[in-house]
Amino acid sequence: MQIAKCRTYHAQSGGRGVVRMPDGQSVFKLYYVSIIGRDQPELYDWKHSPHSHAEFERDFVRGGHEGIGFAIVFPHLSKIYRFSPDMETILDVREYDTYGMTPRDCSRQDGFHEFACYAEAVIAADEYRAWAGAATVNEYLAFRSDATEFQVVSNNKLATYWMVR
Repeated sequence: MQIAKCRTYHAQSGGRGVVRMPDGQSVFKLYYVSIIGRDQPELYDWKHSPHSHAEFERDFVRGGHEGIGFAIVFPHLSKIYRFSPDMETILDVREYDTYGMTPRDCSRQDGFHEFACYAEAVIAADEYRAWAGAATVNEYLAFRSDATEFQVVSNNKLATYWMVR
């Protein structure tokens, strides 16, 4: 297996919001997340982004997304999660470039697909837990993940492990 070099990862919550879609039924919670301390901070950190949350929300509403769910929004990448209309115990996900909301393919090597970075995984777990425990959609919509800090201590343990074998 070839292990690619990985950049450091320290993400922080950068705000939250809710978007009610023009269809009158679809609602998405928004979680803005920054990855701090990287080169090109305008791509990863909301404090340095040339775009605003309001611009993203305008583009999101224009996208015609349907369903109940949440979006995890970095300045460079957004993922929209919704509880599947085919089987609501499943979480569907689509990836987009944040500005312009053009679809993005997060496929990886060997037929794998990116599930989530650490911040996304924590927030998605909180949201899924809230969905599973809610008796109604309104009860679910009242919940917000309070996770704010996401730091990966080591970004080279897989490479180190693979090299020593």
